[in-house]
Amino acid sequence: MAKPLIDADALIAQFQSATAQQGEQLRKAVAAATLQALQGRELTLKNIRAALKGVTDAVNAGMMQNALPATDAEDLLDKAVAGMDDALLKAVEANRVALGQLVAQGADLREQHLAKALTELEKFEDALMGTVRKAAASAGEQVAAGWGPVLEKLQAGGTASGNQASATAEKLMQDMQSAIRSSRAASIKAAQAMAESYTAMVSGVLLGMAEGLQQGSGKGGSKKK
Repeated sequence: MAKPLIDADALIAQFQSATAQQGEQLRKAVAAATLQALQGRELTLKNIRAALKGVTDAVNAGMMQNALPATDAEDLLDKAVAGMDDALLKAVEANRVALGQLVAQGADLREQHLAKALTELEKFEDALMGTVRKAAASAGEQVAAGWGPVLEKLQAGGTASGNQASATAEKLMQDMQSAIRSSRAASIKAAQAMAESYTAMVSGVLLGMAEGLQQGSGKGGSKKK
């Protein structure tokens, strides 16, 4: 039997009994649950979406049993999104480190599998927004009303992980171009060194040939008729 992505029951219980003052506590709980769902699995867009869905399903289930006023409920849902965004920031950083190491070793991010990883990195924000949108659509009327303003805020301002992912992708491409230029410069220097060595070698050979010719000429000139 496959291990569940998260401890849904624990997360449901936290949101079910949460008060308006526990927003930051829930943010940390959601971030931890999302990271737990991502750890030990390939960091693909498919797995990220599955992790986010598992978290939002638990959040919905808990909030449906919480009798908080609409404003307080909205704040807790906002903290839940912030927690998922915090976890995705960690995922962006993991990608940055891994791809950065490959670039340092001379990898070309335009290669098919690496280009796919870079493209998926820039879709983290879309994955989060899409998951929140689906959570709002599948929630009961009361919880859906709380999701609405959260989603509007998300669409208007974007996410920290989305902004960081875009910056990371841009920086990695710049680093790769720099590495290619450095490699090309090193190749040119090596070629120049070989060319200079070759011409020096040719000069030496030519000098030896000239000396041999001179010696031969000298011996021929000393012969008696």
